[in-house]
Amino acid sequence: MSLLNKHQGALERLAERGRSRSLLKAHGCDFSSNDYLALTTAPELRLAAENALKRGVGMGAGGSRLLRGNDPEHEALEEEAAKLFGAERTLFFGGGYNANLAMFSTLPQNGDLVLHDSLIHASAHDGIKLGSAQSMDFRHNQVEDAQDRIRQWREQGGTGRIWLACESLYSMDGDQAPIKELVELADQHDAFLLVDEAHATGVLGEGGRGLAAEFEGRENVISLHTCGKALGASGALVCGPSVMIDYLINRARAFIYATAPSPLVAAIVRASLQLVQNQPQRRAQLADLVSHANAEMERLCGQKGSGTHILPFLIGDDKRTMRIAKALQETGYDIRGIRPPTVPRGTSRLRIALTLHASKADVSSMFDVLAEEIDLVPS
Repeated sequence: MSLLNKHQGALERLAERGRSRSLLKAHGCDFSSNDYLALTTAPELRLAAENALKRGVGMGAGGSRLLRGNDPEHEALEEEAAKLFGAERTLFFGGGYNANLAMFSTLPQNGDLVLHDSLIHASAHDGIKLGSAQSMDFRHNQVEDAQDRIRQWREQGGTGRIWLACESLYSMDGDQAPIKELVELADQHDAFLLVDEAHATGVLGEGGRGLAAEFEGRENVISLHTCGKALGASGALVCGPSVMIDYLINRARAFIYATAPSPLVAAIVRASLQLVQNQPQRRAQLADLVSHANAEMERLCGQKGSGTHILPFLIGDDKRTMRIAKALQETGYDIRGIRPPTVPRGTSRLRIALTLHASKADVSSMFDVLAEEIDLVPS
């Protein structure tokens, strides 16, 4: 019996259920990336990288931040980002996954409760599993349900701190969290609010500072701004009170034992943050494209859009979703199908991401093709 049989069998069962994954090359018009402002190829960021190399910035850190990997570029980025986002301190991580892993596994303590939206990102779930706090979810975007869950937990003897957690813009549904109401709930219960701004940073809020921008700097609000989506680079910035940043530096294994992010990338992120502030026309252009796409999806395909740059097109069946996605890719539109466990069972969908790599004409022609494929591909 081969040592590989068990894993091969598991892969075959995934394929039978239409859930097998594979790596696909980027091809066709971009409707799948998170490069919302088209900054990954911006000449300004290329120039920033060239200038950083010329002034001696290293491509690699050579070690963890607590050893020899701490670089002036990391510190400059963190200082500038804190001023931009209105936070007391920030801490730069290699990516959003590591940052969420660090926050959720480290900050909530034994006896505390992490109360999270039911659609919170997988990285938050993984961090919670590594931590010592209890966890519970509340119905998506339902603040009253969160209130009920807190009451139930207290009635059952819960005495610790409560950590409310949400995304500001949900990556698979494209809808926004009720941030103001969640802040009020946190205040009411002396709780912390952890906000993942991954898909809002650079795009939404005043100056592209995210949907929780007006609450940054409060001692009970901690936010995560990823740098690999609209900012066009990589990494992530955790923003919050100085004591929380120091606690992560001292206790978060995902920070302590990880090689520091590239100083060159830190230099590029610094330039990207400035670019987002100096070129508001990019956000305006994307907002115009969003309005057009939402209207076209409803007009041509009969589904109402999310109103944001993330447009889920619900299909339901896993296999049909992937067949339609493949047909669109073959026609020249890079759209990916999303299936369980990333989304709940029975809600497989096309995740249509709007970026400045596509024009209004691209959007209209894509929805024309999608409308045809819906009729051609059987349920």
